[in-house]
Amino acid sequence: MDDKDLKILKQVQRNARLTAEALSAELGLSPAAVQKRLKRLRETGVIEREIAVLSAAKLRREMTVIVEVILERESRQHLDAFKQRMRASPQVQQCYYATGAADFILIVVVQDITEYQAFTQEHFFDESNVSRFNSSVVMERVKVSLDVL
Repeated sequence: MDDKDLKILKQVQRNARLTAEALSAELGLSPAAVQKRLKRLRETGVIEREIAVLSAAKLRREMTVIVEVILERESRQHLDAFKQRMRASPQVQQCYYATGAADFILIVVVQDITEYQAFTQEHFFDESNVSRFNSSVVMERVKVSLDVL
């Protein structure tokens, strides 16, 4: 990976819809060279996937909750089961297995407190391996980014 690859990555992480022509004009490469580099970056997994970022407000999913979850037991079987449930839950936008006081940190996006209450009932209260959880309701999105570069 060279400086040109890094410049391409910086641009496409902000706008994956940029054409090879637009990128080539900015980077001083031919469109064919940009396409070749993009193909290699995708094939090697540097570019994992290209997504659309949806407006939570326009889809009436305006409540974001940061949840710290502490499990009762941390065997591989229990960890894998919890991870699988979080992957399958449409309300869970992000899930991190972490060090520190909490075993997992979740970013949960819901319509309102009623939906969050139902989520906690299903995934925490009805789950015997969840020892406890702590919720913080986001008041304002100050910065939201998936940028790596």
